[in-house]
Amino acid sequence: MPTEGHDLRHHGDAEVRDDGSALVDLAVNVRAGTPPAWLREHLAQALGSLAAYPDGRAARAAVAARHGLPARRVLLTAGAAEAFVLLARALKVRRPVVVHPQFTEPEAALRDAGHTVDRVLLRAGDGFRLDPAAVPDDADLVVIGNPTNPTSVLHPAAGLAGLARPGRTLVVDEAFMDAVPGEREALAGRTDVPGLVVLRSLTKTWGLAGLRIGYVLAAPETVADLERAQPLWPVSTPALAAAEACVGPRALAEAAHAAHRVAADRDRLVAGLREFAGRGLRVVEPAEGPFVLVRLPDAAGVRRRLRELGYAVRRGDTFPGLGEQWLRLAVRDRGTTDGFLGALDRAIGG
Repeated sequence: MPTEGHDLRHHGDAEVRDDGSALVDLAVNVRAGTPPAWLREHLAQALGSLAAYPDGRAARAAVAARHGLPARRVLLTAGAAEAFVLLARALKVRRPVVVHPQFTEPEAALRDAGHTVDRVLLRAGDGFRLDPAAVPDDADLVVIGNPTNPTSVLHPAAGLAGLARPGRTLVVDEAFMDAVPGEREALAGRTDVPGLVVLRSLTKTWGLAGLRIGYVLAAPETVADLERAQPLWPVSTPALAAAEACVGPRALAEAAHAAHRVAADRDRLVAGLREFAGRGLRVVEPAEGPFVLVRLPDAAGVRRRLRELGYAVRRGDTFPGLGEQWLRLAVRDRGTTDGFLGALDRAIGG
């Protein structure tokens, strides 16, 4: 299936490179003000162990304990993105299906591995909610995000679990689930869903995109298949230290507090965006992730004018199922949001 002109390798960080580095960043979905000081200090202490090869056993055990699983059900990866590459290379699948709009790396990795990928395109008119009947019965690999990037839709766990079939691998990307208060609708830790593979990232909430750390939760045989596809020592010592720290009690409590703060900041952003409804702007609601998807006339022009006013936002046309009229906005603190809304007023006025 052709990529239909979508640049699957375009990501939000492209908006804030080079001449965009001085812009206020609403393009990248990494929590602002991170990593916290205590985590930076913890990582600094790990630098004393760089002469030794990485030993991931303690971090793996800590992640397993965090989800109530045995360690053999956990695989540590260099960010969730590596996990998509491992899945594409290691699993023997005939008909992979990716549910869009969503993070484009899973499809890109599958295509790079030589697979022909089918798409299920969720509709704006349905609020980008999943219709399980739209997923082909013979799909032996299904990939979906929850909450979904970029739509900020949180799908019911029961509906996702209902996609499981004998002989099917069901991949649920939960990279942003720790930004959802209570992690409701999470499937991480479930062992009763056949073929379930859950991906988690520690880079978003903790500001570790440059460190690359995530993990896979899956059946032991799937973990073993993916592990064989990894290079030796795939996760660095500082990343392992981060993994262990970020699943500990202190970090979980801080992440839970941050999730509630993000929800309040998102409510303020959405309320401000609704004020532009008379000028053609529509917000995808309910938004449940640390980002919001909007549709508006002349989105490309608005995005360009926002850059001139000092703000970077994520273009939406690189996501299958969206087009040039869509933009994704990261949730930021109250002051940043108020400044952005003022700039948006000017940018829409053009």
